[in-house]
Amino acid sequence: MGHWWESNVAEPGKLPLLLALFAFILTFLITRSITRMIRAGKGPFRNVTPGGVHVHHVVPGVILTIVGGFAAIAGGRHGFGTGLAAVLFGVGAGLVLDEFALILHLADVYWTDQGRQSVEVVVLTAAVVGLMLVGFLPFGVNDLSSDEQQDRATVAITVGLNFFIVLIALLKGKTRLAVIGVLVPFLALFGAVRLARPGSPWAKRAYRRRPRARAKSRVRAYRHDKRWDRLSRRFQDLVAGFPER
Repeated sequence: MGHWWESNVAEPGKLPLLLALFAFILTFLITRSITRMIRAGKGPFRNVTPGGVHVHHVVPGVILTIVGGFAAIAGGRHGFGTGLAAVLFGVGAGLVLDEFALILHLADVYWTDQGRQSVEVVVLTAAVVGLMLVGFLPFGVNDLSSDEQQDRATVAITVGLNFFIVLIALLKGKTRLAVIGVLVPFLALFGAVRLARPGSPWAKRAYRRRPRARAKSRVRAYRHDKRWDRLSRRFQDLVAGFPER
């Protein structure tokens, strides 16, 4: 544990990233708990409505993100001020992404099925930051040896190839695999070689004259969603509360 801390956190100056991640996750969980209490009419918490205007928590979230972000840029990788800036940024990001669906739809969809997108984005963000924390670099650069990293051509080819794979996975509608695949290229490759999801840009163009491929894509997507959506919805309900029906 001590060696991991020194090599992955302390020495590369990732303590601010760790603090931001903890603040981000903790803020999201606390915010969801408070909003669920407000929804149920329990506890001392109430919506903030000065002058009859409902002030969503994304507003203080944006302010904290801006303050923490600029303060972190102005500081270095070490010191109390940098750590405090990282915490402020993590808190702000947690408040903002908790209402990601509201920003996306420009409507108060917090307690609807569309509001589940906020939970998905938060989980995905935490996973990506966690991978960065344990040493993963974008587009698989961490898999190169020290000699290869000094060769600019090797690095450029590696980044370009992995970026191309991530782009294919994204065009095939494998958004989660594409995002995480930026740090773990194998996952992006897995998404790139499999059939595209129906309705994705790749499927619309490549399967236009291939009815068998379209049918197989729909069947595979149906089976995948039937298998995993139920577990995903249970997790989201556990964390975020049941949406309005």
